[in-house]
Amino acid sequence: MYSEQVLREGLKTKQFGCKIYTFDTIDSTNNCARALAGCWAEEGTVIISEEQTAGRGRLGRPWLANPNENLTFSIILRPALLPDQLNIIPLYVAVAVTQAVERVSGLKVECKWPNDLLIHGRKFGGILIEGSVKQNAVEYVVVGIGINVNQERFAGDLAKTATSLRLQKGAQIDRKRLFGEILSSMEAHYATASNSHFQSILPLWRSHTSMIDKKISVMEHGAMVSGVVRGFSPEGGLVMETDGKERTFFAGDVTVVGS
Repeated sequence: MYSEQVLREGLKTKQFGCKIYTFDTIDSTNNCARALAGCWAEEGTVIISEEQTAGRGRLGRPWLANPNENLTFSIILRPALLPDQLNIIPLYVAVAVTQAVERVSGLKVECKWPNDLLIHGRKFGGILIEGSVKQNAVEYVVVGIGINVNQERFAGDLAKTATSLRLQKGAQIDRKRLFGEILSSMEAHYATASNSHFQSILPLWRSHTSMIDKKISVMEHGAMVSGVVRGFSPEGGLVMETDGKERTFFAGDVTVVGS
């Protein structure tokens, strides 16, 4: 793993990355970040590790990433939001990461609701949001970010659905530069997004998705619901037309029909 000193070289942020904790191996960067956030670690604190023994994505699924090839890190935020507004945070992070990846790699990135990042229909990145609420207000949010950067082989079913920036670019990607660009992009959007309760993020996210007016299926609480995407709510929910009515979903596994 890069040392904190190396990661700070060329870092242009003021708040994001104010403290950087580096590990060769850890169970989960999100677990560590939550522990630090509960002890009032400063907003912008980052935990990054080469390897996670219990890394996870949404719904408790494991997040598998080869050490020395990818980026797996978490950052602590303390946005002034109500609990029912938390679903907008993954969209904010997706916009920031998308712009950073596009600057570094030159590749075109697509956002898939609620937390996936794709290139040519294959997933290379994911976002995991875990928050704490006190007295009906958000105390902190831990943002977990996993990016397949230079990994060239994926095992099992992942070989059919996953990719990496290196595979798509056909060249090695500078992980340290990408890490710095992601922090810079997140910080650049944060103040403006916070002032608008993150509503300024929605049009940027929409400009990076092809889901609108697509037929999809959503698995929610063990039931499959099919329909057409009509848009996204101010809280970050997916608005789908099904059986002639509009429903808003805030969680669920989404499959784009025909993809």
